[in-house]
Amino acid sequence: MAKNAFRQGLISIKEIDKEAIECILTKSGKFKERLPGALLKGKILASLFFESSTRTRLSFESAMKRLGGECIGLAGKEESSLSKGESLSDTIRVVSGYADLIVIRHPMEGSAKTAEQASRVPVINAGDGANEHPTQTLLDLFTIQESQNRLEGLNILIAGDLKHSRTIHSLVIALRHFNPCLFFVSPKGLEIPDAPLHYLREAKVPFSFYSSLEEILPQVDILYMTRIQKERFSQPSEYERTKNAFHLTNASLVQAKSNLRILHPLPRINEIASEVDESPYAYYFPQAENGVFVRAALMDTIFNGIT
Repeated sequence: MAKNAFRQGLISIKEIDKEAIECILTKSGKFKERLPGALLKGKILASLFFESSTRTRLSFESAMKRLGGECIGLAGKEESSLSKGESLSDTIRVVSGYADLIVIRHPMEGSAKTAEQASRVPVINAGDGANEHPTQTLLDLFTIQESQNRLEGLNILIAGDLKHSRTIHSLVIALRHFNPCLFFVSPKGLEIPDAPLHYLREAKVPFSFYSSLEEILPQVDILYMTRIQKERFSQPSEYERTKNAFHLTNASLVQAKSNLRILHPLPRINEIASEVDESPYAYYFPQAENGVFVRAALMDTIFNGIT
């Protein structure tokens, strides 16, 4: 599977198996040691971000340029003919004639699949609504492995807005390959949907639910936190009710294991106090930096295969 897994790009983490994931992680490690300079010379990346992005967009563009390629792109619907009523399919069909690879973020669930069907070049899903974010998952797995020297058999606590977090949905599905024990903490009404849990049940991965971080934090190797996603709420009052559900401080970490590492896909709002940044547990800024190496590895694999 790994050899041809990424020929058409990457739309869903469900499309790839453990072998394919491990191949990308291995190449990511090599690229972090030394990023080759001209593997994608002559290639053009079209970055189509119809929803805001800092880390994902810039890390993709940085990775492409560091590999010798070029970038074109859009930031926001207002920059494209979608603002004039053009369909997403027509936009993608046109752009696929201008570039060798498309990376797309769009607020509509299923938009990446629509783009893949319309495109003549490979497409990478950089987030489709509250559905999935598969490349974030690849860099998360790489970061977990880097920080723990393993992926297998870890205790992982996932906290925040688990209903709307595409990052969490993809991560949970991928973690089933690595025999974790998962713990979920979320505000009432923002629990993880059943669809990702189906994959855990199928793989017989143990998971459980808690009402606070403190109940389970002393037992875990990884604390993966996410923000409450204001843009996914239809009623502002619902966001106001839950926006301060978590606030991790150094005092919260007094009983943490020495190997605990805290991850966050960023941006954070107020769920992690800035004082935690200087603690030995904080690993979210190295996590963000890893996006360049993992996305470079993915794009190289799409064009040049597993090497």
